[in-house]
Amino acid sequence: MSYAIIGFGNIGQALARAFARKNIDVTVASRRPPEALVPQVRAIGPTVVAKSLQEALEADTIILAVPFGEHREVAKALPNWKGKTVIDAMNAFPVPEELDGLPSSAFVAKGFTGAKLVKGFNHLVAVTLAADPIVEGGHRVDFLSSDDEDAIAPVAALAKQLGFAPVKLGKLNEGGALVHARGRTWGQLIFQDLFKKEQ
Repeated sequence: MSYAIIGFGNIGQALARAFARKNIDVTVASRRPPEALVPQVRAIGPTVVAKSLQEALEADTIILAVPFGEHREVAKALPNWKGKTVIDAMNAFPVPEELDGLPSSAFVAKGFTGAKLVKGFNHLVAVTLAADPIVEGGHRVDFLSSDDEDAIAPVAALAKQLGFAPVKLGKLNEGGALVHARGRTWGQLIFQDLFKKEQ
């Protein structure tokens, strides 16, 4: 399984740190050319590699960490996303009217034709996301939701590999609504830093 993070702002870098901590290879890409990312990438660790967007999109699993309005540009980069898992780590706030009542991830899914889309890694602030998720015998919770039940299992496995405790919230318009903003109100689980003890 290969991984790429698209977007290398605070959230993208926080996620790259989570991968580096566990020595898991990950490609990163942003609007800037790969060479512009090299100093930050080197500071994070040797398992993180900067590439062009097109090269990064060769990965099996793509994590979207761009500002919400930029996801369309990423979506246009491939004619079809069949066989790809897309993890939506973005937040739309305040919620744009164009969503027309849809959860933001359901709106995003429309652009990524053929992909399996999972909402995840979006409810924690960057500093928390970058920190070691294992604290005093507990694992920091990562909420996951998707309209494709099969898509959640590999993303849950990745979250576990990174040291998080994945918690499935069900479909995007049900449990997933708890990690989406509504109008000018954040979902109830956003910014909640929860831990799950080892069973």
